[in-house]
Amino acid sequence: MRFFHLSDLHIGKQLHYYSLQENQRAVLSQIAEKAREYRPDAILICGDIFDHAVPSGESYMVFDKFLQELSAITPGIPVLVIAGNHDNARRLGYASSFLEKHQIYLSVSAPTQQEEHLKKVVLSDEYGDVNFYLLPFLKPGYVRHLFAEGAVTDYESAVREVLAREEIDYRQRNVLLSHQFYTNHGQAPERCESEQLAVSLGGLENVDVSVIAEFDYAALGHIHGAQMVKSPHIRYCGTPLKYSVSEEHHKKSITMVTLGAKGEGAVIETIPLIPIQDVRRERGLLQEIIGRAREGNRHDFLSVTLTDEKEPYHPKEQLEEVYDAVLEVRIDNTRTRNRISEQQDEDFSMQPMELFCAFYQEMQGQPMTAEEEALVEEILVEEIVDSRGDEK
Repeated sequence: MRFFHLSDLHIGKQLHYYSLQENQRAVLSQIAEKAREYRPDAILICGDIFDHAVPSGESYMVFDKFLQELSAITPGIPVLVIAGNHDNARRLGYASSFLEKHQIYLSVSAPTQQEEHLKKVVLSDEYGDVNFYLLPFLKPGYVRHLFAEGAVTDYESAVREVLAREEIDYRQRNVLLSHQFYTNHGQAPERCESEQLAVSLGGLENVDVSVIAEFDYAALGHIHGAQMVKSPHIRYCGTPLKYSVSEEHHKKSITMVTLGAKGEGAVIETIPLIPIQDVRRERGLLQEIIGRAREGNRHDFLSVTLTDEKEPYHPKEQLEEVYDAVLEVRIDNTRTRNRISEQQDEDFSMQPMELFCAFYQEMQGQPMTAEEEALVEEILVEEIVDSRGDEK
């Protein structure tokens, strides 16, 4: 059984206000082309299809074209899709019954009723059946009511209990699609600037990989850099494009997985994806960086750090005369290093409420009212309680 493992398409995402639509169309077409070449038995897309809960019409068109390209391949390749934390379940799940007739299987929300279970798709090869379990992104509050009081107290227990009620036969070959934050005994996977993961106290979003270790392969989404978590068969495949400057050195790819007979282990390969525009850094004197512009690199998304001691006049405008997409221009010289050193000597140990008040003052030019402060405090408390599974 061979399948492609994809996740975090983030269709509609912008990079420093630059549209990525052309790049996303191109990379999704590459994936469809590779599917025609390698003929996988299934394609798994593990959450965050869209970057926003309310995608634009253009974003829907990008995803629709991708599904059409995959559906045009004969014989047909089943496509298994789960919702991520960026996705709106109702919007993503629209027309799911119709799509399933074309071998496109969507699971957009965790079970909410006792009679409901995870979507299970069974595919077969020469070694028998492979059971694919589709587990979309969930919070403890989504499923707590399905279990005895106290059974679900955090993200880890929520995932554990939801999987346990499926009564999975681990003597068979089983594959999990999941979009959560998995850790190895508290050791977190490497993250990127493009990931908008909520900060929760004490790592409450963590789910230990021991919960899913018995699966023959765990196809994970949520983390933007390709990496395994403890074992090669528990894997984040990463994004198909670079979505932040911190991903400059990532090698984006399709993760291709081959399962043999039960107990043989998964064979994992990567198929490189080539973007229209790369994301990279340039550092040096302004005129040096301008002089390095070539036809092969001047179209890239560029983060520039200037080291001129005498700060140039309108450096961004000068750079944009030779580079198409300048994301940001930073200055690193004696003056800026001294300023950073002075700031580091100050005390920045502020609580979340204090940070939000300071941010509001900076953005609005006035302090929050008492009513606004009360509302923000209520939201912060609700978020922490929902994560912990405690009562107010």
